[in-house]
Amino acid sequence: MRKSIHVVEDDEDIRDIIGFTLAEANYLVTSSATALDFKKYIRHAEPDLILMDIRLPDGDGLQLCRNLREGLKTREIPVILMSAHFPKEEMAKLKLANDFLSKPFELRTLLKRIENNIKQE
Repeated sequence: MRKSIHVVEDDEDIRDIIGFTLAEANYLVTSSATALDFKKYIRHAEPDLILMDIRLPDGDGLQLCRNLREGLKTREIPVILMSAHFPKEEMAKLKLANDFLSKPFELRTLLKRIENNIKQE
């Protein structure tokens, strides 16, 4: 069965490139451009992994990740946070996400990180 990945990214070009890359790698891909869209989505869905930007126009990916970790339904979903502005060392101290990618990143690195974090059945 194909694994599902939800991408939370406000930059349409980045979202499209990631979506295309993941679809080509045989993942089912859904996406949100804003924190509000993501909150609506996650109420009714359980993706196998979430790839989330930290800076969103209407919210904070770190807080969204905290909320996921507090939810009974969502606490076990692997989350990979990504940012061009957040220091990797700070992210390691927070221990919120399963992984972190500094932008820009290579798409093969993204795919490898997803493979390492998505639950295999």
